[in-house]
Amino acid sequence: MKDVVIDLHARESNKTSRNGVTDYRKSQGADLPARFLFECSIKLNQKPLTSAMAAIIFHRFYKEVELNKTNYDEFLIAASALYLAGKLKDDPVKIRDVINVTHKTLNRGSAPLELDDEYWTLRDAIVQAELLITRMLKFDLSTVHPHKYMLHYMKSLQGWVGTSVWNSTPIAKISAAFLQDFHHSSDILNYKPSHIAICCLSLAMQTYGIQVPLTNESDENTYWYNAFVSDLTKVLHWELCDKILKIYETTRGDTKFFN
Repeated sequence: MKDVVIDLHARESNKTSRNGVTDYRKSQGADLPARFLFECSIKLNQKPLTSAMAAIIFHRFYKEVELNKTNYDEFLIAASALYLAGKLKDDPVKIRDVINVTHKTLNRGSAPLELDDEYWTLRDAIVQAELLITRMLKFDLSTVHPHKYMLHYMKSLQGWVGTSVWNSTPIAKISAAFLQDFHHSSDILNYKPSHIAICCLSLAMQTYGIQVPLTNESDENTYWYNAFVSDLTKVLHWELCDKILKIYETTRGDTKFFN
């Protein structure tokens, strides 16, 4: 059986070694646009589901334009995805706020834009990018999120493992963190939402050594998640867990994603 251990204490201690904030203009890395998207979403006080929706829109767009991805400004598409996701999730933000937050995040230390030519140019670019995104996605912006599956599974697992065990460990919080972090990767498009939810819960329970009663990890027929889905095999389960964990191996220069 594969051993999965996440040292969350190391994750916290490594935060102190970060050398300042990300300079998106100078830094390099495939993960930068997603990092930018989530940083801006936090500054805009958007709900986690809204930022997740924005990430899905962003990844779906670049999947559609994969052969010509260099023709599009990733940070502009991310900004437009945030604006569009706010509309879709009834968590709207003013376009002026999107412009100022994204501009200031890209240009650290800059002042809010005046209502001059630069502002109106950026505003028009975000609106045009929104139209481009919807056309490229064939106006199909519906998304089934893993979040609703996770909530259902959590309620069942809480009664299964016992309230005292459940309340003594932050399984719910860590599972949600795994899920939100996985939205940084376009791999999230390749798996079923129900499978993603299960693997995030599985990693959280592995982290804290929680064994679900009446299950045996050495017997595939008694895996706890068989009670929720019938098409998640052992191989697929560990493959998806690996994909989630690889998010934390993403490097930025000489620092880790989780710094």
